Amino acid sequence: MSFHQPPVTFVDTVHLNVANLDRSRIYYKDVIGLTVSEQTDTTVTLSADPDKPLVVLHQDGTVAPKPDRTTGLYHFAILLPSRNDLAQVVRHLIRKREPVASSDHLVSEALYLNDPDGNGIEIYRDRDPDNWTWQNGMVHMTVDPLDFEDLLSKEPEAPWNGLPEGTVMGHMHLHVSDVKEAEAFYTDVLGFQTVSRFSDHAVFLSDAHYHHHIALNIWNGRGIPAPPLNTAGLKHYTIVYPDIKALDEVKKRLNDNNIKADTAQNRFTVTDPAGKRLVLTSF
Repeated sequence: MSFHQPPVTFVDTVHLNVANLDRSRIYYKDVIGLTVSEQTDTTVTLSADPDKPLVVLHQDGTVAPKPDRTTGLYHFAILLPSRNDLAQVVRHLIRKREPVASSDHLVSEALYLNDPDGNGIEIYRDRDPDNWTWQNGMVHMTVDPLDFEDLLSKEPEAPWNGLPEGTVMGHMHLHVSDVKEAEAFYTDVLGFQTVSRFSDHAVFLSDAHYHHHIALNIWNGRGIPAPPLNTAGLKHYTIVYPDIKALDEVKKRLNDNNIKADTAQNRFTVTDPAGKRLVLTSF
């Protein structure tokens, strides 16, 4: 099944504040392989499919550098359709001499980069969900070395034309100030389920038994503040519910918990306990 379309609740477009719009546009186009689908004086919209924006860059006035030890983006994760697509990305990044980190998470194989503002990016492919290991409602994930030799030897080379159609936003991984508080918001209010924990430092949440749509960690420290609004980093991101009924149920839970939501045209904006804005909408 697809974990990034109805009837599943999933994450979608990510909006970033950047310090230099042209510099970031070039990076996301030439290094990451996204296509510019729309551009204004203050925004650049990037996608793999023309009608499905993945990342929107914003530079409205002067944007200060991304501060250390604040809540916000650890990384957003771009999910590729296949292992062969991941191999083409690896070959492209080698040609670009772009520094990357990597991991084999058992459920997936992943690359990690940082954009010019220090925003974390993961590019990954999922293994077959039938081969994921679950026990007592928890999925088993690892942080093992990625076998580049196996990846590149088994996947034939193809011409580089950027990220392929079918690429989607796979998940969000966020720095928070309090894992328990943030977990309660994303599960009890937004409706995700906890599917993995790393001690008391990180928690992984999903819908429909995905390995995770949302991850939350305190690796920047406990009790850290939200960054100022005029700094580089995560501006907001989108969560898509399968239908209006599901979205209305979330709105009721927000009201029941006295959480303010700004409503406009079948979508509303909320702020999570770590101070990050989310746009909640339906398919």
